[in-house]
Amino acid sequence: MRGALSRYWSLESLHLATAAIPDGALDTAIHVEEAGSEEDLYEDVSGSSHHYSHSGGGGEQLAINELISDGSVVCAEALWDHVTMDDQELGFKAGDVIEVMDATNREWWWGRITDGEGWFPATFVRLRVNQDEPVDDETLQARDDGRVMHGKAEDSSLVQSSKDQMRTNVINEILSTERDYIKHLRDICEGYIRQCRKRADMFSEEQLRTIFGNIEDIYRCQKAFIKALEQKFNHERPHLSELGACFLEHQADFQIYSEYCNNHPNACVELSRLTKLSKYVYFFEACRLLQRMIDISLDGFLLTPVQKICKYPLQLAELLKYTHPQHRDFKDVEAALHAMKNVAQLINERKRRLENIDKIAQWQTSIEDWEGEDVLVRSSELIYSGELTRIMAKSQQRMFFLFDHQLIYCKKDLLRRDVLYYKGRVDMDHLEVVDVEDGKDRDLHVSVKNAFRLRCSATGESHLLCTRKPEQKQRWLKALVSEREQVRLDQETGFSITELQRKQAMLNASKQQATGKPKTTSRPYYLTRQKHPALPAGLPQQQVLVLAEPKRKPSTFWHSISRLAPFRK
Repeated sequence: MRGALSRYWSLESLHLATAAIPDGALDTAIHVEEAGSEEDLYEDVSGSSHHYSHSGGGGEQLAINELISDGSVVCAEALWDHVTMDDQELGFKAGDVIEVMDATNREWWWGRITDGEGWFPATFVRLRVNQDEPVDDETLQARDDGRVMHGKAEDSSLVQSSKDQMRTNVINEILSTERDYIKHLRDICEGYIRQCRKRADMFSEEQLRTIFGNIEDIYRCQKAFIKALEQKFNHERPHLSELGACFLEHQADFQIYSEYCNNHPNACVELSRLTKLSKYVYFFEACRLLQRMIDISLDGFLLTPVQKICKYPLQLAELLKYTHPQHRDFKDVEAALHAMKNVAQLINERKRRLENIDKIAQWQTSIEDWEGEDVLVRSSELIYSGELTRIMAKSQQRMFFLFDHQLIYCKKDLLRRDVLYYKGRVDMDHLEVVDVEDGKDRDLHVSVKNAFRLRCSATGESHLLCTRKPEQKQRWLKALVSEREQVRLDQETGFSITELQRKQAMLNASKQQATGKPKTTSRPYYLTRQKHPALPAGLPQQQVLVLAEPKRKPSTFWHSISRLAPFRK
């Protein structure tokens, strides 16, 4: 059996093994009941002379080392940042170009950049499509302008031919990796999900949804996407292929990756829990072998959609680099690159929103005398908060918290100012905001200053609120506009919190309140490594996930409410 740590490979390495599976083995795997018989099954299947291995350890890896041995310069481009605290490891930023000097090991390569050389994880980079491209773009541009070629028509033709070949290489890589990715998704859906559904005694539908997320929806969308790519591919003259329009047509479909990426940490937790039982370990391994999949554990397979959506902007950027401005595909590729960056940004924003729901749940548990539904039933973002005077027959000082869809107000304890009591909420979906001029209010016949009104014309509901200073009023008016904009964007993008996510957030908050201690988070660690040339041990799973995530702005949640008493220690 493989070790506890998963092994992750690039999408280019997910190729179909050619070995055959004995007839009847699938039925045997599905009907195994006892742990002992599962061990026998695994031994029978794995010992039947059918072996599956990562292609990177075979022809592809051998070809890389042959190039290095022949004195060729092999370059790889960093997909993500590699942060290291080990002097034998090579740190780099996403987009850096690394010269690969030793690729004899499948997981860790030895490379060199300007700042030095060292070991780095092979899965954090991808080999350059065009290894023979110029060192910098200025040289290539100079050739195009005729400064290097001295205006010779035949030499300019050679340069354009070289650019066409480089564009062909990029297009071939996009199609090749897409075909591999489709095969990979099909293997998960048919090799794992289909077999798991046949074992209702081992897996509930809720468990399967947690483990695999919406990967079946992703599979359906990717099949339509690759079909569009194949139709646009020019087999006779590949460099004339127009792929940009395909990305633009399917950019809305790529947003479903947001749900998958947000669910992925939950999938890892559930898999870790299940694989502590031997019967699940043997079952998953039997599924892999019977589907003729390469030697990667299930959590490794489930990571690749996260990697894939991050790779599209890199591929489009390289395609744009070798697309002449006069090419018919230039504008579409440029627009597609912008669109896919926006998709990645949207996924990042949704992830931030989901991270905030735990904090909102914790906030709610700190409020005394809570009434009605949980705030997470309708809301997922704190827009603004502060103290307002509620004008009624008797004015009241209240703490107001503006979430999307609702405004919640609380009362401070007279003796313990760090305690808030729930007093009510206002539904923002049917209210209009009215800026009230300073002076005597016509409805309540009282003098007001720095006031605004929340009013529902259908029901006649009205709330007159005042701030202490004019600038505070302007901030509130701006926040109320932002709340409506947030609701509109969520409706357009389809963002919502699932019932499972809401329940889990409230459960975690309740547990934390019961213990009275903040929830600790595990931190990526480094295993002890020997000095060069010994290879470092594999990265832990959580570190790979952290480094694979695109960078995002820090959350503004605590900035909005950190000054409030309930959050002080």
